[in-house]
Formats: sequence, structure tokens, C-alpha cells
Amino acid sequence: MLRIAALVASLTLLAVPAAAQTRSLAVTFDDLPYQAADAALCDPKAAMALTNDFLRMLKPLKSNATAFVNEGKVCEAQRPTLLPRIEAAWLDAGVDLGNHTFSHLNIHTTTAEAWLADVDRGEIVTRPLLKARGKTLRYFRHPFLFLGETSEKKAAMAEGLQARGYTVAPVTLDNNDWMFAAVYRQAEAAGDEALKARVGEAYVAHMAAVLDFFEPYSAELTAGREPAQVLLLHASSLNRDWYPKIHALYLARGYRFVTLDEALKDPIYSHAETTVKKAGVSWLHRWTASDGRKVRWEPEPPDWIVTAYKAAS
Repeated sequence: MLRIAALVASLTLLAVPAAAQTRSLAVTFDDLPYQAADAALCDPKAAMALTNDFLRMLKPLKSNATAFVNEGKVCEAQRPTLLPRIEAAWLDAGVDLGNHTFSHLNIHTTTAEAWLADVDRGEIVTRPLLKARGKTLRYFRHPFLFLGETSEKKAAMAEGLQARGYTVAPVTLDNNDWMFAAVYRQAEAAGDEALKARVGEAYVAHMAAVLDFFEPYSAELTAGREPAQVLLLHASSLNRDWYPKIHALYLARGYRFVTLDEALKDPIYSHAETTVKKAGVSWLHRWTASDGRKVRWEPEPPDWIVTAYKAAS
């Protein structure tokens, strides 16, 4: 843990004053209420403990985050009472909420019509809860970042979302945090503190390597100017314990933390996006391919993380 403390201290010392920061970042968390065992998300005491622990971590960091909800993660019997409590806690913490579909449905395994029905089921609790607070459910995040593997599906999905008044929340900084999180949960279940620390340190190092790649890569789309970035993370025990180090990493690199609304005002988000891909990838790759230029891929997680993830799966 001494290495972790030294890393955080060095990152904090390197952080530039807010007035000098020119980079901007919108932080988003997917898979609310939490990446956890189903039983925990149907137990009010356990689910609220997970939620409150995560929000206590997030509160002092002022990340201006937006979080995306899968309403179906909470079992049906508890959903009418428990999910509003969980969502209210996030809203009380200043985090905006968006729709991530009801069941995190994979468009590759279904029709556009069924997928849009899952979108509608994903707002039954969230939309009225926001309305009661004078807010609007505006943002939508595609599960797996899948936009449709055929032109017909992609068009139907996009038209359906637009008809429902949604603004798609793109992702520029994708990073496989979910893979690290799965290995971290396995170590947590085993009570293996050494492995948890190893996973966490590897996660922070990977996030730095991903930034080393994406910062210059993004500038190729904007004549040398780095656009406002949108970071994809997940509500998980990994980020409960390690997001503060990620936050410090971004501060050290001169980022200011902005709302998703502010980030999406950057001209890059009006860039033409014409790709039809089965894979879920960063919009930086989608825009690069749409321009007819060669896509280059970000670093993969360490081999030992990939192997441990496959074993856990």
C-alpha cells in the first residue's frame, strides 16, 4: 500500500492549477445500481450499503458525474420501493441519471423493436423520479456500446431513441474497467487483499496507458486540439476503492471535470458517424473510421488480468 500512497501523492503534486487546465472530462458510471451479485441488489440493506459507500467515496471529488441505470438489476418484488431509494441517493449526491435499458440487452441477439421495448422498460422508475425533482430523463447509453450490427438495426435504434427524446451519451475513453472489476470481485470474495492491491495497481497503470494512447489519437480528429472526453466506468467495488486514484491521475494531466451536458457541446460530438460494427468501441474509433482513416487500437489489459477474467467467467 506504500506504493499506492506514493503514487497518489505524486499525482496530486503534479496536478496543475484549475485556471491552467485546458483538458476537460465528463465522468460516467454504467450499470447502476451496481455491479454485484443479484442477491445483494434485492436486499435493501445490502443494496443501500453498496450505494452509500460508493457515494461517500465520490462526494469529495466533485466529478460532476452522470450514471446510467439498468432498472432490471433490482428484483421485481423490491423494485418499486428499493430502486427509487437508490436513485434518490445518487441524485441527492448531485449525480445525474440516464437510461441504460432495463436488462442491458444485447442488440445482436434480438430485434430493434424488442430492444426499444427494453429501453422503455428501463425508464419506468427513473423518468417519474426525475420529473418529481424538476428534471428530465435525457441521456441514453448503449449496452456494450453496441449501436447495431446491421444498417437497418442501427437506423431503427437511432430513430427510436430520437423519437423518445433521448440524447445518446457517446464514450471516447473506453478502458475495460469491467474486466479488472470482475477479477477484483473474485479477490474480494476470497478475502485476498494482496490480489486486490495487485489488481488495483494494474488498473491505475492501465488507465494511464489508455490516456497515453487516446489523448494524441483524439487530437488527430480536431487538427491538434484534444476534444472534451467522455470516460466510461462502472459502479463497482473496484471503482469504490480505486476511483480516487483515477481521479488524481486525470487531475495530474490537467483535466477539469465537467458535466456530460458541457462535454457534449464540444464540436467533436457533431462529427459524422457512419460505421456499422458488431464491436462496441470508442466513438474516437467510429469517427476515425467514418473519415476513412485507419483505426489504431488502445492498449489491452495485462495478460494476467485477461486470463483471470476468463477463468472467473
